[in-house]
Amino acid sequence: MNSSQNRFLWPVRVYYEDTDAGGVVYYANYLKFMERARTEWLRSKGFEQDELLQKDGIIFAVRHVDVGYHHPARFNDALEVSATVSRKGRASLTFYQEVVRAQDTHLLCQGEIKIACVNMKTMRPTPIPKHILLEIADVD
Repeated sequence: MNSSQNRFLWPVRVYYEDTDAGGVVYYANYLKFMERARTEWLRSKGFEQDELLQKDGIIFAVRHVDVGYHHPARFNDALEVSATVSRKGRASLTFYQEVVRAQDTHLLCQGEIKIACVNMKTMRPTPIPKHILLEIADVD
């Protein structure tokens, strides 16, 4: 996916704590990097997750993850994590995300992550509030 119109980029540095015994980024940490990029994407649209919970009674929860690992990142690598909304549903957003090494844009990891809008009182999916949808109107 190469839709640069709604592509959000977030820089990440690999710290020692991100690596495993082999000196490479532990596989689950790529999901943390992707989570940070999605959180910063939401913040860039003017929404803080704690405020959405307080004011709208909602959270965005991961519903499904499909990730491919291509090459390892190592301690102190500068990475760039992208987040692009690839699908918008009534109560969900699907993101296509990539993690690349910043210096050479070598693809390290890519994934498709579906998040659901959840009503915290009922713990059930709920439609994404209109004021949020208006801010992400550029998404098909």
